[in-house]
Amino acid sequence: MSCNAPSLSFGLGFRTPKFASPFLPSPLPLSSFSTQWQPNALSIEAKAGTRREDRTARHSRIRKKVEGTPERPRLSVFRSNKHLYVQVIDDSKMHTLASASTMQKPISDDLNYSSAPTIDVAKKVGKAIAKSCLEKGITKVAFD
Repeated sequence: MSCNAPSLSFGLGFRTPKFASPFLPSPLPLSSFSTQWQPNALSIEAKAGTRREDRTARHSRIRKKVEGTPERPRLSVFRSNKHLYVQVIDDSKMHTLASASTMQKPISDDLNYSSAPTIDVAKKVGKAIAKSCLEKGITKVAFD
């Protein structure tokens, strides 16, 4: 069984297959190939976004699974570069039951930090939200 395959030649401007096959298309001139972007071409892009976009995507993924009810409200924590915010939320009524943050006077007076919330700051805010929840009769929460 012999194969009369055309050899590759570099000066003709044609792309030829290494082995002749009835399943391969005929050779095309190089001028028919375009390096420009075509609207029907497949393009693959990375999903990497900004930190805010990543955070909102993560939050929406969690919110699909966690829901606050009147018996067990949702505890939401947000940490910015300067402050820490905590809320206890009843999602059925879309109502905030309790909240605490480093912006509140009773908490900010006790704290002395300059750059970002530390572990000690988080403990103080946690004690404040726990006290506020216990006053309102909330003993169980779903951590968001």
